[in-house]
Amino acid sequence: MKTIKGPALFLAQFAGDEAPFNSWNSITNWAADCGYVGVQVPSWDGRLIDLAKAAESKDYCDEFKGVAEANGVQVTELSTHLQGQLVAVHPAYDAAFDGFAAPEVRGNPKARQEWAVDQVKKALTASKNLGITAHATFSGALAWPYIYPWPQRPAGLIETAFDELARRWKPLLDHAESCGVNVCYEIHPGEDLHDGVTFEMFLERVNNHPRAMMLYDPSHYVLQCLDYLDNIDIYKDRIGMFHVKDAEFNPTGRQGVYSGYQSWVDRAGRFRSLGDGQCDFGAIFSKMAANDFDGWAVVEWECCLKHPEDGAREGAQFVRDHIIRVTEKAFDDFADSGADEAANRKMLGIGG
Repeated sequence: MKTIKGPALFLAQFAGDEAPFNSWNSITNWAADCGYVGVQVPSWDGRLIDLAKAAESKDYCDEFKGVAEANGVQVTELSTHLQGQLVAVHPAYDAAFDGFAAPEVRGNPKARQEWAVDQVKKALTASKNLGITAHATFSGALAWPYIYPWPQRPAGLIETAFDELARRWKPLLDHAESCGVNVCYEIHPGEDLHDGVTFEMFLERVNNHPRAMMLYDPSHYVLQCLDYLDNIDIYKDRIGMFHVKDAEFNPTGRQGVYSGYQSWVDRAGRFRSLGDGQCDFGAIFSKMAANDFDGWAVVEWECCLKHPEDGAREGAQFVRDHIIRVTEKAFDDFADSGADEAANRKMLGIGG
Protein backbone atom coordinates (compact mmCIF):
# COMPACT_ATOMS: atom_id res chain seq x y z
CA MET A 1 0.00 0.00 0.00
CA LYS A 2 1.04 3.60 -0.57
CA THR A 3 0.47 6.79 1.40
CA ILE A 4 -1.35 9.55 -0.47
CA LYS A 5 0.61 12.77 -0.90
CA GLY A 6 -0.80 16.02 0.36
CA PRO A 7 -2.43 18.24 1.21
CA ALA A 8 -2.36 20.15 -2.08
CA LEU A 9 -4.58 22.98 -3.35
CA PHE A 10 -6.03 23.69 -6.80
CA LEU A 11 -5.28 27.37 -7.34
CA ALA A 12 -7.93 28.10 -10.00
CA GLN A 13 -10.52 29.36 -7.51
CA PHE A 14 -8.02 31.64 -5.75
CA ALA A 15 -5.97 33.36 -8.47
CA GLY A 16 -6.94 37.01 -8.83
CA ASP A 17 -5.75 40.56 -9.33
CA GLU A 18 -5.22 41.33 -5.66
CA ALA A 19 -2.22 40.26 -3.57
CA PRO A 20 -1.35 37.60 -2.54
CA PHE A 21 -3.27 35.90 -5.34
CA ASN A 22 -1.85 37.80 -8.31
CA SER A 23 1.62 36.30 -8.73
CA TRP A 24 3.28 32.90 -8.64
CA ASN A 25 5.61 33.84 -5.81
CA SER A 26 2.95 35.32 -3.57
CA ILE A 27 0.23 32.71 -4.12
CA THR A 28 2.58 29.79 -3.44
CA ASN A 29 3.79 31.51 -0.29
CA TRP A 30 0.16 32.00 0.78
CA ALA A 31 -0.70 28.34 0.04
CA ALA A 32 2.20 27.15 2.16
CA ASP A 33 1.09 29.46 4.97
CA CYS A 34 -2.36 27.81 4.79
CA GLY A 35 -0.72 24.45 5.43
CA TYR A 36 -0.38 23.03 1.91
CA VAL A 37 2.65 21.19 0.60
CA GLY A 38 1.55 21.10 -3.04
CA VAL A 39 -0.34 23.20 -5.59
CA GLN A 40 -2.22 22.28 -8.77
CA VAL A 41 -1.83 25.02 -11.37
CA PRO A 42 -4.45 26.38 -13.80
CA SER A 43 -2.40 26.61 -16.99
CA TRP A 44 -4.66 29.25 -18.55
CA ASP A 45 -3.89 31.88 -15.89
CA GLY A 46 -1.05 34.08 -17.11
CA ARG A 47 -0.66 35.65 -13.68
CA LEU A 48 0.71 32.34 -12.45
CA ILE A 49 2.36 30.62 -15.43
CA ASP A 50 3.47 31.33 -18.98
CA LEU A 51 2.32 28.13 -20.66
CA ALA A 52 4.14 28.75 -23.93
CA LYS A 53 7.44 29.26 -22.11
CA ALA A 54 6.83 26.21 -19.95
CA ALA A 55 6.35 24.10 -23.07
CA GLU A 56 9.49 25.47 -24.71
CA SER A 57 11.97 25.90 -21.88
CA LYS A 58 13.19 23.44 -19.28
CA ASP A 59 15.07 26.33 -17.66
CA TYR A 60 11.81 28.26 -17.24
CA CYS A 61 10.22 25.17 -15.67
CA ASP A 62 13.13 24.70 -13.30
CA GLU A 63 12.84 28.32 -12.21
CA PHE A 64 9.05 27.97 -11.88
CA LYS A 65 9.41 24.91 -9.65
CA GLY A 66 12.21 26.58 -7.73
CA VAL A 67 10.03 29.52 -6.70
CA ALA A 68 7.35 27.16 -5.40
CA GLU A 69 9.80 24.94 -3.57
CA ALA A 70 11.50 27.93 -1.96
CA ASN A 71 8.09 28.85 -0.58
CA GLY A 72 7.47 25.33 0.71
CA VAL A 73 5.21 23.72 -1.90
CA GLN A 74 5.59 21.36 -4.85
CA VAL A 75 3.92 21.70 -8.24
CA THR A 76 1.63 18.65 -8.29
CA GLU A 77 -0.07 18.95 -11.69
CA LEU A 78 -1.06 21.39 -14.40
CA SER A 79 -4.71 21.79 -15.39
CA THR A 80 -6.33 22.54 -18.76
CA HIS A 81 -9.94 22.38 -17.62
CA LEU A 82 -10.91 25.45 -19.66
CA GLN A 83 -8.89 24.54 -22.75
CA GLY A 84 -9.96 20.89 -22.61
CA GLN A 85 -13.57 22.04 -22.54
CA LEU A 86 -12.95 23.74 -25.90
CA VAL A 87 -11.61 20.59 -27.57
CA ALA A 88 -15.27 19.68 -28.12
CA VAL A 89 -18.07 22.26 -27.95
CA HIS A 90 -21.63 21.79 -29.13
CA PRO A 91 -22.79 24.87 -31.10
CA ALA A 92 -25.44 25.59 -28.46
CA TYR A 93 -22.60 26.56 -26.13
CA ASP A 94 -20.46 28.57 -28.56
CA ALA A 95 -21.25 31.95 -27.04
CA ALA A 96 -20.99 30.73 -23.44
CA PHE A 97 -17.58 29.09 -23.92
CA ASP A 98 -16.00 31.72 -26.17
CA GLY A 99 -14.74 33.57 -23.11
CA PHE A 100 -12.45 30.65 -22.26
CA ALA A 101 -10.48 31.15 -25.47
CA ALA A 102 -7.83 33.62 -26.57
CA PRO A 103 -9.41 36.81 -28.00
CA GLU A 104 -8.08 36.16 -31.50
CA VAL A 105 -10.06 32.91 -31.92
CA ARG A 106 -13.36 33.95 -30.37
CA GLY A 107 -16.31 33.78 -32.73
CA ASN A 108 -14.50 31.17 -34.84
CA PRO A 109 -15.30 27.65 -33.55
CA LYS A 110 -12.80 25.93 -35.87
CA ALA A 111 -9.92 28.23 -34.87
CA ARG A 112 -10.96 28.02 -31.22
CA GLN A 113 -10.87 24.22 -31.29
CA GLU A 114 -7.43 24.19 -32.93
CA TRP A 115 -6.20 26.66 -30.32
CA ALA A 116 -7.57 24.46 -27.53
CA VAL A 117 -5.83 21.35 -28.89
CA ASP A 118 -2.56 23.27 -29.10
CA GLN A 119 -3.01 24.48 -25.52
CA VAL A 120 -3.53 20.97 -24.18
CA LYS A 121 -0.53 19.76 -26.16
CA LYS A 122 1.61 22.57 -24.74
CA ALA A 123 0.46 21.74 -21.22
CA LEU A 124 1.42 18.08 -21.66
CA THR A 125 4.86 19.10 -22.91
CA ALA A 126 5.18 21.54 -20.02
CA SER A 127 4.26 18.75 -17.61
CA LYS A 128 7.11 16.69 -19.01
CA ASN A 129 9.48 19.64 -18.57
CA LEU A 130 8.30 20.01 -14.98
CA GLY A 131 8.77 16.31 -14.23
CA ILE A 132 5.03 15.84 -13.64
CA THR A 133 3.33 12.57 -14.60
CA ALA A 134 -0.38 13.48 -14.39
CA HIS A 135 -2.44 16.20 -16.03
CA ALA A 136 -5.97 17.44 -15.20
CA THR A 137 -8.52 18.38 -17.85
CA PHE A 138 -12.11 18.28 -19.07
CA SER A 139 -13.16 16.22 -22.09
CA GLY A 140 -15.51 18.76 -23.62
CA ALA A 141 -18.96 17.76 -24.82
CA LEU A 142 -20.81 17.21 -28.08
CA ALA A 143 -23.69 15.06 -26.79
CA TRP A 144 -24.50 16.91 -23.55
CA PRO A 145 -27.54 18.82 -24.91
CA TYR A 146 -29.15 15.43 -25.49
CA ILE A 147 -28.54 14.06 -21.99
CA TYR A 148 -32.28 13.83 -21.20
CA PRO A 149 -33.83 13.16 -24.59
CA TRP A 150 -37.02 14.87 -25.63
CA PRO A 151 -37.83 14.28 -28.39
CA GLN A 152 -36.19 10.87 -28.47
CA ARG A 153 -32.61 10.85 -29.73
CA PRO A 154 -32.21 9.55 -33.28
CA ALA A 155 -30.39 6.24 -33.57
CA GLY A 156 -26.62 6.60 -33.65
CA LEU A 157 -26.46 10.20 -32.38
CA ILE A 158 -24.55 9.41 -29.18
CA GLU A 159 -22.30 6.91 -30.92
CA THR A 160 -21.34 9.51 -33.50
CA ALA A 161 -20.64 12.08 -30.77
CA PHE A 162 -18.33 9.72 -28.89
CA ASP A 163 -16.61 8.61 -32.08
CA GLU A 164 -15.79 12.24 -32.80
CA LEU A 165 -14.75 12.98 -29.22
CA ALA A 166 -12.33 10.06 -29.34
CA ARG A 167 -11.01 11.16 -32.74
CA ARG A 168 -10.14 14.58 -31.33
CA TRP A 169 -8.49 13.28 -28.17
CA LYS A 170 -6.56 10.29 -29.56
CA PRO A 171 -3.65 12.41 -30.93
CA LEU A 172 -3.44 14.23 -27.61
CA LEU A 173 -3.35 10.94 -25.72
CA ASP A 174 -0.57 9.77 -28.03
CA HIS A 175 1.33 12.99 -27.29
CA ALA A 176 0.76 12.36 -23.58
CA GLU A 177 2.30 8.92 -24.04
CA SER A 178 5.39 10.46 -25.60
CA CYS A 179 5.62 12.84 -22.64
CA GLY A 180 5.08 10.15 -20.00
CA VAL A 181 2.00 11.95 -18.67
CA ASN A 182 -1.46 10.60 -17.80
CA VAL A 183 -4.44 12.63 -19.03
CA CYS A 184 -6.89 12.67 -16.11
CA TYR A 185 -10.39 13.64 -17.24
CA GLU A 186 -12.49 15.14 -14.47
CA ILE A 187 -15.72 13.15 -14.53
CA HIS A 188 -18.15 16.03 -14.37
CA PRO A 189 -21.68 17.01 -15.44
CA GLY A 190 -21.53 19.24 -18.51
CA GLU A 191 -18.86 16.99 -20.00
CA ASP A 192 -19.57 14.00 -22.19
CA LEU A 193 -17.45 12.05 -19.69
CA HIS A 194 -19.72 12.59 -16.69
CA ASP A 195 -19.98 9.12 -15.13
CA GLY A 196 -18.47 5.66 -15.34
CA VAL A 197 -20.56 4.50 -18.28
CA THR A 198 -19.59 7.47 -20.46
CA PHE A 199 -15.93 7.11 -19.48
CA GLU A 200 -16.07 3.49 -20.60
CA MET A 201 -17.71 4.49 -23.90
CA PHE A 202 -14.85 6.89 -24.52
CA LEU A 203 -12.20 4.44 -23.35
CA GLU A 204 -13.42 1.80 -25.78
CA ARG A 205 -13.12 4.27 -28.65
CA VAL A 206 -9.54 5.23 -27.80
CA ASN A 207 -8.61 1.53 -27.66
CA ASN A 208 -8.20 1.54 -23.87
CA HIS A 209 -5.40 4.04 -24.23
CA PRO A 210 -3.05 3.66 -21.24
CA ARG A 211 -2.88 7.44 -20.76
CA ALA A 212 -6.67 7.93 -20.54
CA MET A 213 -7.36 8.22 -16.81
CA MET A 214 -9.95 9.65 -14.43
CA LEU A 215 -9.85 12.60 -12.08
CA TYR A 216 -11.96 11.37 -9.16
CA ASP A 217 -14.06 14.02 -7.42
CA PRO A 218 -16.79 12.61 -5.15
CA SER A 219 -18.74 15.87 -5.02
CA HIS A 220 -19.90 15.45 -8.61
CA TYR A 221 -21.08 11.93 -7.84
CA VAL A 222 -23.07 13.00 -4.78
CA LEU A 223 -24.99 15.47 -6.96
CA GLN A 224 -25.73 12.69 -9.48
CA CYS A 225 -26.78 10.21 -6.76
CA LEU A 226 -23.98 7.90 -7.94
CA ASP A 227 -22.24 5.52 -5.54
CA TYR A 228 -18.93 7.34 -5.12
CA LEU A 229 -17.39 4.61 -2.97
CA ASP A 230 -18.18 1.75 -5.36
CA ASN A 231 -16.78 3.93 -8.14
CA ILE A 232 -13.33 3.86 -6.50
CA ASP A 233 -13.23 0.08 -6.53
CA ILE A 234 -14.56 -0.21 -10.08
CA TYR A 235 -12.06 2.25 -11.57
CA LYS A 236 -9.13 1.92 -9.17
CA ASP A 237 -6.78 1.17 -12.07
CA ARG A 238 -7.91 4.26 -13.99
CA ILE A 239 -8.07 6.84 -11.18
CA GLY A 240 -5.00 8.99 -11.70
CA MET A 241 -5.95 12.10 -9.77
CA PHE A 242 -8.06 13.05 -6.75
CA HIS A 243 -9.93 16.29 -6.04
CA VAL A 244 -11.03 16.51 -2.43
CA LYS A 245 -14.29 18.41 -2.61
CA ASP A 246 -17.47 18.08 -0.56
CA ALA A 247 -21.13 18.36 -1.54
CA GLU A 248 -24.61 17.78 -0.21
CA PHE A 249 -27.82 16.65 -1.88
CA ASN A 250 -31.08 17.49 -0.09
CA PRO A 251 -34.06 16.90 -2.42
CA THR A 252 -37.45 18.33 -1.52
CA GLY A 253 -40.96 18.07 -2.86
CA ARG A 254 -40.13 21.02 -5.10
CA GLN A 255 -36.72 20.13 -6.57
CA GLY A 256 -34.23 17.35 -7.06
CA VAL A 257 -31.15 16.73 -9.22
CA TYR A 258 -32.00 19.45 -11.75
CA SER A 259 -32.73 22.05 -9.04
CA GLY A 260 -35.13 24.28 -10.97
CA TYR A 261 -32.52 26.69 -12.38
CA GLN A 262 -31.87 28.01 -8.89
CA SER A 263 -28.72 29.71 -7.62
CA TRP A 264 -26.12 27.57 -5.86
CA VAL A 265 -27.41 28.58 -2.43
CA ASP A 266 -30.95 27.48 -3.31
CA ARG A 267 -30.18 24.20 -5.09
CA ALA A 268 -30.97 20.78 -3.68
CA GLY A 269 -27.42 19.81 -4.65
CA ARG A 270 -24.72 22.19 -3.43
CA PHE A 271 -20.92 22.20 -3.18
CA ARG A 272 -19.68 22.71 0.35
CA SER A 273 -16.38 23.22 2.13
CA LEU A 274 -14.69 20.09 3.38
CA GLY A 275 -16.50 18.54 6.31
CA ASP A 276 -19.67 20.60 5.77
CA GLY A 277 -21.20 18.27 3.18
CA GLN A 278 -22.19 14.62 2.95
CA CYS A 279 -19.11 12.93 1.48
CA ASP A 280 -17.73 10.15 3.69
CA PHE A 281 -14.06 11.08 3.39
CA GLY A 282 -13.02 8.55 6.02
CA ALA A 283 -14.23 5.79 3.70
CA ILE A 284 -12.87 7.54 0.59
CA PHE A 285 -9.34 7.89 1.97
CA SER A 286 -9.47 4.31 3.25
CA LYS A 287 -10.36 2.97 -0.19
CA MET A 288 -7.70 5.12 -1.84
CA ALA A 289 -5.09 3.73 0.54
CA ALA A 290 -6.24 0.13 0.11
CA ASN A 291 -6.18 0.55 -3.69
CA ASP A 292 -2.61 1.89 -3.73
CA PHE A 293 -3.44 5.37 -5.03
CA ASP A 294 -0.12 7.20 -4.80
CA GLY A 295 -1.09 10.59 -6.21
CA TRP A 296 -1.98 13.83 -4.47
CA ALA A 297 -5.02 14.71 -2.39
CA VAL A 298 -5.84 18.08 -3.98
CA VAL A 299 -8.37 20.35 -2.31
CA GLU A 300 -10.69 22.01 -4.80
CA TRP A 301 -12.52 24.65 -2.82
CA GLU A 302 -16.03 25.44 -4.01
CA CYS A 303 -18.66 26.36 -1.46
CA CYS A 304 -21.85 28.37 -1.78
CA LEU A 305 -21.62 29.64 1.82
CA LYS A 306 -18.12 29.79 3.30
CA HIS A 307 -15.43 32.38 2.55
CA PRO A 308 -12.76 30.86 0.27
CA GLU A 309 -9.81 31.71 2.47
CA ASP A 310 -11.47 30.05 5.46
CA GLY A 311 -12.30 27.05 3.31
CA ALA A 312 -8.71 26.81 2.09
CA ARG A 313 -7.15 26.92 5.56
CA GLU A 314 -9.64 24.46 7.01
CA GLY A 315 -9.22 22.21 3.95
CA ALA A 316 -5.49 21.79 4.46
CA GLN A 317 -5.97 20.51 8.00
CA PHE A 318 -8.96 18.38 6.95
CA VAL A 319 -6.89 16.52 4.37
CA ARG A 320 -3.94 16.21 6.73
CA ASP A 321 -6.25 14.58 9.28
CA HIS A 322 -7.63 12.13 6.70
CA ILE A 323 -4.46 10.97 4.94
CA ILE A 324 -3.69 7.46 6.14
CA ARG A 325 -0.02 6.70 6.70
CA VAL A 326 -0.18 3.11 5.53
CA THR A 327 1.27 0.31 7.57
CA GLU A 328 4.32 -1.65 6.50
CA LYS A 329 3.38 -4.74 8.49
CA ALA A 330 0.28 -6.65 9.52
CA PHE A 331 -1.25 -5.75 12.87
CA ASP A 332 -1.02 -9.37 14.05
CA ASP A 333 2.61 -9.96 13.12
CA PHE A 334 3.42 -10.15 16.83
CA ALA A 335 1.62 -13.53 16.94
CA ASP A 336 3.66 -15.11 14.14
CA SER A 337 4.45 -18.66 15.18
CA GLY A 338 7.41 -18.92 12.83
CA ALA A 339 6.12 -22.20 11.37
CA ASP A 340 7.79 -23.66 8.29
CA GLU A 341 6.36 -25.77 5.46
CA ALA A 342 6.88 -29.02 7.36
CA ALA A 343 5.00 -27.62 10.34
CA ASN A 344 2.22 -26.35 8.07
CA ARG A 345 1.76 -29.82 6.57
CA LYS A 346 1.69 -31.33 10.04
CA MET A 347 -0.98 -28.84 11.18
CA LEU A 348 -3.09 -29.82 8.18
CA GLY A 349 -2.66 -33.54 8.82
CA ILE A 350 -0.87 -34.11 5.52
CA GLY A 351 2.60 -34.74 6.85
CA GLY A 352 4.59 -37.78 5.92
